[in-house]
Amino acid sequence: MLQQRRLALPEPTFAELFTPKLVTVLREGYGTRQLRADALAGLTVAIVALPLSMAIAIASGATPERGLYTAIVGGFIVSLLGGSRFQIGGPAGAFIVLVAATIDRHGIDGLALATLMAGVMLTAVGFLRLGTYIKYIPHPVIVGFTAGIAVIIFASQIRDLLGLSLATKEPAALLPKLQALAVALPTLTPAAAAVAGLTIALIVGLRRYAPALPNLLVAVVVATSAAAFLGLGVETIGSRFGGVPSSLPVPGLPPVTWAKAMDILPDAIAIALLGGVESLLSAMVADSMSGRRHRSNCELVAQGVANVASALFGGIPVTGTIARTATNVRSGAIGPVAGMLHSAFLLGFMMLAAPLASYIPLAALAGVLAVVAWNMAERHEVVAIVRRRRGETVVLLATLLLTVIRDLTDGIVAGVVLGSFLFMHRMAGLVAVELGQPMPAGDRRDIVDPARSAALSDEVRRDLVVVRLSGPLFFGAATRIAWVLERIGEYPATLILDLSAVPLVDADAAASLHAFLARARRRGAAAWVAGASPPVRAELENEGLFEPEIGFAPSVADARMAARQLARHKHT
Repeated sequence: MLQQRRLALPEPTFAELFTPKLVTVLREGYGTRQLRADALAGLTVAIVALPLSMAIAIASGATPERGLYTAIVGGFIVSLLGGSRFQIGGPAGAFIVLVAATIDRHGIDGLALATLMAGVMLTAVGFLRLGTYIKYIPHPVIVGFTAGIAVIIFASQIRDLLGLSLATKEPAALLPKLQALAVALPTLTPAAAAVAGLTIALIVGLRRYAPALPNLLVAVVVATSAAAFLGLGVETIGSRFGGVPSSLPVPGLPPVTWAKAMDILPDAIAIALLGGVESLLSAMVADSMSGRRHRSNCELVAQGVANVASALFGGIPVTGTIARTATNVRSGAIGPVAGMLHSAFLLGFMMLAAPLASYIPLAALAGVLAVVAWNMAERHEVVAIVRRRRGETVVLLATLLLTVIRDLTDGIVAGVVLGSFLFMHRMAGLVAVELGQPMPAGDRRDIVDPARSAALSDEVRRDLVVVRLSGPLFFGAATRIAWVLERIGEYPATLILDLSAVPLVDADAAASLHAFLARARRRGAAAWVAGASPPVRAELENEGLFEPEIGFAPSVADARMAARQLARHKHT
């Protein structure tokens, strides 16, 4: 008979968890060929990131240069210190709603402080090795809040897409925003709508018929050229913001007071949570495309440091960006040097071409974000979940609707809570209780069904009865276990509780088992626990189940043999 051995895997060392992937790549050998591949990938990603970073910053209620600062400073640090070979950091569309709400409540200085605080939180989460837990957010929640963010992003771009003029400040909440935009429809600017339509058509057409070209940049350049040469008179970056600086600002701390920090704390927590989730999702996408494996806690530390640095340089929140990271992998990147060069190329573009950015129509950038929102919606994922199960559909819709109507934090919290209850309900359904008695013709075993519980007392009038439990015994199943066990009625001389098919027991379930076995002993039954794994036995002992009051045996057969020997010993 083969003897099974459980091999305990050694805990990873600090160096294994937190060594940046840049160090790993350099150790593997890095030469001219690798640098050439990373330079080409970095340039490709920079071309994509240039219009997108400005568009996201404008949609967030900030100025366009803040998006560039974020991609340059934050993106460089994410690649320098991160736990993924291919992660590209920068401003992300997922943050638009959150950043806009934070600026609306606390101003740009408040956003800088919230970003700095979120960076400190992410760094702490990484060093505390909590990155694994962020990935436990249910998939329907991720799809739901991503789709909700896509809806809000598109709604936020309607004004610039159509060139509308609002008499008052555009409301932040979705329903009042749509009402205000509907009232302003008579002010539609045909030229702005034409520029936006041209931009969207070029992005979609180039993506389909010329995928090798940087469709975002080409579309913005063509739309800008058309607006300038035709004299369309549409609103531009220069007319609204006064242009883009050609250098990075001097770093500095935002104003900090204890009262302001406490006021901003909820926003900082939301930024940290979303940043952690988004960055790890992006790293997982890169892993699936490349066959590599990222270091989640190292990645969170890098994201934290990058957010602190971005705040110091006047940027907005940084996270891993799925689309730009995927572009990096598809462009043949070898390692993090590609991400670092992407930031360097962006800095070069800003220093050399900043005056030209003033001519970019806001309608063109709105068209870019309209396409981003369409891609973010993940329509195929929504349809797949709705078709699959009602439970996941409820979680998805609750997350989506609360994200759209209330805010992102409420949507995620509600989705996680509903998803957790759904998971516990399904886990509790895996728990089964079976009853068996040894008889001359062989063991008889019947599954205990609540509908048959009244007949249990007639089933157990034997000298020795085995009650077999299977499945995870946790608080969600504790009440059901206790309800079934209480209906056993007349107890036998010997009761064996078979836990060989129980992978885990929590305190509530252990307390239910303790109460059942204590009641059996009070009624004169000798109680045994068979097949309990060491963790399960440890939990039972924590609830007061010790030998010799309760016997423990490796298997049901061993428990039967020990019970019979004990019975013979008593008779002699």
